[in-house]
Amino acid sequence: MALLTFAFCGLAVAADKAPIKWLRANATFYGGADAAGTMGGACGYDNLYSAGYGTRTAALSTVLFDDGASCGQCYKIACDRKRADPAFCRPGVTVTITATNLCPPNDELPNDNGGWCNLPRPHFDMAQPAWEKIGVYKGGIIPVIYQRVPCVKKGGVRFRMLGHDYFNLVTVMNVAGAGSIKSMDIKSSDSNDWLPMSRNWGANWQSGTYLTGKMLSFRVTIMDGQTIEFKNVVTGGWKFGQTFASKLQFK
Repeated sequence: MALLTFAFCGLAVAADKAPIKWLRANATFYGGADAAGTMGGACGYDNLYSAGYGTRTAALSTVLFDDGASCGQCYKIACDRKRADPAFCRPGVTVTITATNLCPPNDELPNDNGGWCNLPRPHFDMAQPAWEKIGVYKGGIIPVIYQRVPCVKKGGVRFRMLGHDYFNLVTVMNVAGAGSIKSMDIKSSDSNDWLPMSRNWGANWQSGTYLTGKMLSFRVTIMDGQTIEFKNVVTGGWKFGQTFASKLQFK
């Protein structure tokens, strides 16, 4: 939770930087007071504690989720005191969340009465502990302002090996900086060739090459263009279901 200052026009101004625009959205909450109901989700992180995300997470509406390309991105969110009922708003504070799930549309309900995540609405369905930093429980839904911010994570990027022979599915977790992945390549220790991977769903990237048990390296480019090579991060003899933590991290 951090102090926040912003002007009615929706601009936050730092002393030595260009103005940063705040965008408008709305926010609800889910998952219970302990956020247990937020585990899993459309990004594929499963246990959000072991994946490095904890309870500061949110499901994004379709327009923000971008078919999973936004998985791992971070957003600073505040209650919009200019539009909110003051009884349900905690003004002057922000909370930063990571996108870990999709808030699906409900086309049977109107956009302004239950269909909060319908197109074209920007909406955050936040883990309850994160939401309660900026809103009062009884409010249920509050208007917010938000901005995309760099992610700050503890430790290095993590890789979980899923799939089966000839179908390697790699979940990339705990990514700092831009948070989301633009492209990814894989290389085994017995080859000099980088093989391109493709996004399967959420934060899961796939390769159809037989690599089972081989020592593996990844070359990952995040959305802002930063690239890191994670040399031999997956040790030889690995099994599907294992997670490997690197010592490298994006800025």
